[in-house]
Amino acid sequence: MGAARASDSGDKRIYVDRLTKAFAMFTRRKMLASMGTGLGAVGLASVLADESAAAPAADPLALKAPHFAPRAKRIIHLYMNGGPSQVDTFDHKPALATHKGQRPSITKDLKTENGTGGMMPSPFRFDRRGESGLPISELYQETGRFADDMCVINGMYTDIPNHEPSMFMMNSGHVQAVRPSYGSWLLYGLGTESQNLPGYVVLCPGLPVNGAANWSNRFLPGVYQGTHMNLPTNFNPKQVIPHLANKQLSNTSQRRQLDLIQQMNKQHASRRGGESLLEARIASLEMAFRMQTAAPEAFAWQSETETVKSEYYGTDGKMSDFGMNCLLARRMVERGVRVVQIYYGNSQPWDTHSNNDGALRQLCGKTDRPIAALLGDLKRTGLLDETIVLWGGEFGRTPASQGNNGRDHNHWGFSVWLAGGGIKGGMTYGATDEFGFRAVENRTHPHDLHATMLHLMGIDHERLTHRYAGRDFRLTDVSGNVIHDIIA
Repeated sequence: MGAARASDSGDKRIYVDRLTKAFAMFTRRKMLASMGTGLGAVGLASVLADESAAAPAADPLALKAPHFAPRAKRIIHLYMNGGPSQVDTFDHKPALATHKGQRPSITKDLKTENGTGGMMPSPFRFDRRGESGLPISELYQETGRFADDMCVINGMYTDIPNHEPSMFMMNSGHVQAVRPSYGSWLLYGLGTESQNLPGYVVLCPGLPVNGAANWSNRFLPGVYQGTHMNLPTNFNPKQVIPHLANKQLSNTSQRRQLDLIQQMNKQHASRRGGESLLEARIASLEMAFRMQTAAPEAFAWQSETETVKSEYYGTDGKMSDFGMNCLLARRMVERGVRVVQIYYGNSQPWDTHSNNDGALRQLCGKTDRPIAALLGDLKRTGLLDETIVLWGGEFGRTPASQGNNGRDHNHWGFSVWLAGGGIKGGMTYGATDEFGFRAVENRTHPHDLHATMLHLMGIDHERLTHRYAGRDFRLTDVSGNVIHDIIA
C-alpha cells in the first residue's frame, strides 16, 4: 500500500506518495516545458493562443476606451419574452379589417410554427401620439406620452419561428447557445463605470426560455456574464445576494484578509502569464467585498419617495414585479451599471397562441405604467440622453389567426422600439406589408440592431472581436449594418 514493487536487484523503493508530491510541484506548463526538449510547451502555446490573445487588464471590468465618441453609456432592455403582437401594439394595419377571415395571396406562402387561418384584425384603437403623430395602440396609453422620444422599427425580422433559437439570436446574434450575449460583449469591450455592482444585471421573476444561457459569457471570461436577480417585491435589500455579508469579521478585518489573499493571488497569476479566467476570479473577489455595502443601498427601492414609487405602480395601485424591476433598472444605471435586462416574467408570458386579445390587455396593462414611469424618470434625471431603452421580444405574432383568437409566432416581420441614447425620436423605420406579416421596407435583422446599439455605445461592431477556436468572433458574426437613419 502506498509503495511501488521493489526491483529484484534490491534497488531502493520508490514511494508513490513522494512521486505524487514531486509532480504536484509542476504546473502543466512546467511539466510540458520539461518534456521532450520543450516541444510539449509549443503545443500548449498553440492551444492557449486564443485565450491569451485578448487577455484582459488586471481589472477586467475597468473602463476601456471606446472606438469613437459614444452617444450612450448604458442600455436598459425591456424584454417581452414570448413575442408581443406588433399589429396590436405599434404596427397599425387597417387592411386587416377589410380582409378579415381571408388569406391574401402575398401571405399564403409565409409558413410559421403552426397552421394559421385568415386575417384577424386588431380590436384595439390606434391613436397618433405626440407632435410626431406616431401611431400607438390604446394598450400603451401611458407609454404613448413619450412618442416623440421613441423610434419604432417596424421592419424587424429574424431567422427561425421558435422561441429558443430566436431568444439566442436576439441576445447573442446566433441561433444556438454558442456565443456570448451582447451584454457580455459590451462589458468585454467597454468595462463598466460601476466598480461596486455587477456591470450586467438581469432582472426576471423566474427564468425565461433558455434560462441563464440568454445572458451567458460563453467563450469570454466568466466575469462578463450577466448576474440574474429573481426578487420578490417584498425582498430585504440587505439579503439581495445570498451569503454576501460576512457576519464573523468587520469590514476592516475583511479588507486586511482580502488584501493578503489578493497579494498571493496576484503572485500566482503573474507566474501564469495572464490567464483570463484566473484574473476574472481574482476580480470577482474584490467585487464581492465592495458589494457588501453597495448592493443593499442600490437595491433599496423602498427608499424612493412615495411620489416616485406610485408612478411605477400598476393600475391596481400596487407594485408589481415588473414595476419594481423598472425602478431598480433606473437605480442601476444611475450607479453606472452598463447593461440591465428586464424580462417580463417566467417562461414566455407573451406567447399568445390563444386568447390573444384578453392576454394582451392584461400584459400591456401591467407594463404600460411602469415603462412610462421609467422613461419619465430617466428623462427627468437627464439619464435618458445617455441610456438606450429597447423594448421588444424575440419575434412577433402573425396577423393571421391561430384557432379562434390566437396568433402564432411570426419571424417574418415584427416591431421593436428604442428611445434615448442618441436615438432619433418620433419616427418609424422600416415597414411590414399591408397586413403586418412580412418586413418589406428597410428590413432589419438582429445583427443590424446589435451593430447599431454598439455604434451608439462608441463601438465599431467589426472591430470588437475575440479570438477563439482559431478564428476571430464578433457579436454580429459576419454581417450587420449600422442603421444611421435612426441616429439623431
